[in-house]
Amino acid sequence: MSPTAQPWVLHVDLDQFIAAVEILRRPELAGRPIIVGGRGDPTERAVVSTATYEARTLGVTSGMPLRIAARKIPDAVFLPVDKDHYLAASNDVFATVRAHPGAIVQVVGWDEAFVGITTADPEEDARAIQQAVLENTHLHCSVGIGDTLLRAKNATDLGKPQGIFRLTVENWLDVMGERPTKELWGIGPKISKRLGDLGITTVRELAAVDPAALAAEFGPKMGPWYSELGRGEGTRVVDDTPWVARGHSRETTFQTDIPSADATAAFRDLFDQVWPDILAEGRDVIGVTLKVRYAPFTTKTYRHKIAQTGDRDEVWREIEALSTQRVEPDRTIRLLGLHLEMVMPDGARDSHTPTRGGW
Repeated sequence: MSPTAQPWVLHVDLDQFIAAVEILRRPELAGRPIIVGGRGDPTERAVVSTATYEARTLGVTSGMPLRIAARKIPDAVFLPVDKDHYLAASNDVFATVRAHPGAIVQVVGWDEAFVGITTADPEEDARAIQQAVLENTHLHCSVGIGDTLLRAKNATDLGKPQGIFRLTVENWLDVMGERPTKELWGIGPKISKRLGDLGITTVRELAAVDPAALAAEFGPKMGPWYSELGRGEGTRVVDDTPWVARGHSRETTFQTDIPSADATAAFRDLFDQVWPDILAEGRDVIGVTLKVRYAPFTTKTYRHKIAQTGDRDEVWREIEALSTQRVEPDRTIRLLGLHLEMVMPDGARDSHTPTRGGW
């Protein structure tokens, strides 16, 4: 008896995407440890955006300072970040994925997307997507197959590189049960540690815990949601509504620490950079967030809701006041960031999927 077609979620994740794109335009670098970050100068303050598998096996990870990466691999190839080039490559990939028959595609980043599809053989569809992406863009991808977005996302990690893996309610605990909670999509190191303090260290333990107990620790919304993650549950619907940015940001790392007295002027520079993005959106600003990394490496964020406005001067006055009130005096600063939150259009989809970092 032939299998019956049913809805599935595929998670398509490009392997070492940024590094792979760089190798396409520099084929002579294939097989070498490549590290992409900042302006490509390991003597400057910047972090690793991505690294090839050859570099990862030698201990280089995303988010690591370039200087540390250079100490680990002195003969690595360092390249600057080229966002426009990566975006163009990403668009080519997901145009290919959208061309797959019956595919509903929800792009969630330069290098990943969920695909909703009704099929009797999801592995066959996964292989077809891999082949089409490789033929059209010369890039490799891994595909996770699941009955929820969460399971598909975690399945991809188990299939990398260039592989296919299926996670469903039937094998979820068999595969994931003894893994640490931090391996779940949506649970980062801080939440994993807090769970550990409660005696919950594995996915199986998280799946078994009473959601009410987690609600007492993490709140009525987040507590039960973490319990849901432990069971691999969640939405099964891939939403191809075009993604709309909730806000726009800029940040800068200073090569030499600046005094806190100079922070407001530096925020003005960031504001001048981000405001054209706000104008292009044509949506009013409703919130301001300042990110300050004090030397040697303490990061604080200061958030402030403001009355809805599209007036540039009003927004700047809010930023200026927040900087004056909240940036700690008599300290030195190594990084500043500015994020402006905008009002969302009716029916728009923003990034409410789980994340492991960012603003």
